[in-house]
Amino acid sequence: MKRTTLRVGLAALFAAWLPTAVHAAAPKEVRLDYAYYAPTSLVLKQQGLLEKALEPQGIAVKWVFSQGSNRSLEYLNGGSTDFASTAGLAAVLSRANGAPIKTVYVASRPEWTALLVPKDSPIKTLEDLKGKKVAATKGTDPFLFLLQSLQRAGLDKNAVEIVHLQHPDGRVALERGDVDAWAGLDPLMATSELQAGSRLLYRNLDFNSYGVLSVSEKFAKEQPGLIQQVIAAYEQARQWAIANPDALAELLAEEARLPLEVARLQLSRTDFSNPQPGAEHVAALKAAAPILLDEQLVRPGTDVAGVVEQLIAPQLAARVISQPLAQAGD
Repeated sequence: MKRTTLRVGLAALFAAWLPTAVHAAAPKEVRLDYAYYAPTSLVLKQQGLLEKALEPQGIAVKWVFSQGSNRSLEYLNGGSTDFASTAGLAAVLSRANGAPIKTVYVASRPEWTALLVPKDSPIKTLEDLKGKKVAATKGTDPFLFLLQSLQRAGLDKNAVEIVHLQHPDGRVALERGDVDAWAGLDPLMATSELQAGSRLLYRNLDFNSYGVLSVSEKFAKEQPGLIQQVIAAYEQARQWAIANPDALAELLAEEARLPLEVARLQLSRTDFSNPQPGAEHVAALKAAAPILLDEQLVRPGTDVAGVVEQLIAPQLAARVISQPLAQAGD
């Protein structure tokens, strides 16, 4: 497998975090979430990769289903899970608002949000959105995608009427014609494209944050070895996902109860190639800092760039990804 190493500057930036506390005894159980927006978590769970790795140590594995990043972080911060699968910006917001968490792994880079319009809409450009109604779910990746897109077009957020709806309701509003555009989220976005002919008005991969795996600071300091084992299992799942795209689509379709073509479209926009947190992930998350402050999604005066630097902890993944891995399913 391709070996990945940290850039020297990034390694120096985070070197101070390397766990120095006395490691705690291994727990009897490790608790992880799984989610439809985190496809490798489905592979990990279905194939029992972590159970196989931890069984010799007598550590059981408990799985908890997460419907979204906010719920995943609630579980982590509330002590119900040890690992949280979320969007990168959701992890930033959680850390900025006081949760002592660390992002230790990048599960994927999905293009899970874009701006959609109905199939027969006369809207052709971002500038055409001026004065129009746009559905979005506040505080989510699609909402931030909308704001960044408007900025790219030189439009203030007040140039459009933002209709605050939950993701499923936004899709319905778009297809009914109640709004002119929608900041969509997969798999709802892919479903609307395929079933209603909704059209992608604007895409920008740089405005999509990564799918990441986070833990509490306490857990990171006490259980670095266990975290590395979990990351190693995720790496097996990732390699399997890359090698078996059709089977991955079938798994996602089955678990999420999606038409197979919807799962395929969603996964066609998901990149599994760069799992180690690094400089590009830090830069991408820092780029959203002004909007997080402007929208008061973090406390006034928060140093969001500093929060990102405190959040991203690449060392444990670096130690795993530089090592050869067993094949998934072995």
